[in-house]
Amino acid sequence: MAMTTLLSAAVTATLLLAPAAAAGDDPSARQLADEARDNLLDAKSVHLKLTDRGKEAAAGRTQPTSMDLTLDQDGDCAGTLRMGRHGGTVAVVKQGEQVWMKPDTAFWKAQVPGGEGDAVAELFENRWIHGTTRDALLKGMADTCDLDSLQDDIGSGEGTPATLKRGERTERRGTEVYPLSGRQEGKDLTMYVTTDSPHRVVEIVQRGGGTDRSVTFDDYDEPVPTRTPSAGDSVDVDKLQDELQKI
Repeated sequence: MAMTTLLSAAVTATLLLAPAAAAGDDPSARQLADEARDNLLDAKSVHLKLTDRGKEAAAGRTQPTSMDLTLDQDGDCAGTLRMGRHGGTVAVVKQGEQVWMKPDTAFWKAQVPGGEGDAVAELFENRWIHGTTRDALLKGMADTCDLDSLQDDIGSGEGTPATLKRGERTERRGTEVYPLSGRQEGKDLTMYVTTDSPHRVVEIVQRGGGTDRSVTFDDYDEPVPTRTPSAGDSVDVDKLQDELQKI
């Protein structure tokens, strides 16, 4: 049931934010991209939605096909992740070193082999698994909450940046935006940036070569919800580990 750093897909989709200019750039497009990138790097918190319809994501069970997560630079977060190909959904809450996760039945069945997944799902139905970032079982999930680390990855992004072209003013997710389009590593990329200042990323779309991914960003600098599951709705991670050892 080990989890990887699930925000890697979102980092990949932000390669269009690379700061260097390329021959043929529309200067206004590069200026907008640079400012949007800087505002994303400076954000204290952000609400992020990832949707991955690519071939690899759809075929696997261990990486998310969608993610709805509010996270901040302190490592706090709240949201849900849906895994690919009947992999189920898991909710996550993190405050400080405390971590809660609540998988659904499909998640348990995908992660626990054989018919034992049904038994584990029934045992922990509608219960949150609670532990800390020191628990190996929860550490991978907690890693998704680190906006600071994500920003470091975006800020240090390397490679040949896409040649950017600014399109006509349009609307995305109820916000007036400029589409900034280009190609990178054989993929078509479009970044939608707010027309008003401060210019911020609203959505990034990446398609081609089996990739079909979008990442949206909103609620910049809005606090992460602080409500945590009650003790009555939670089970200590040690109990889960004890049950898994019996299987």
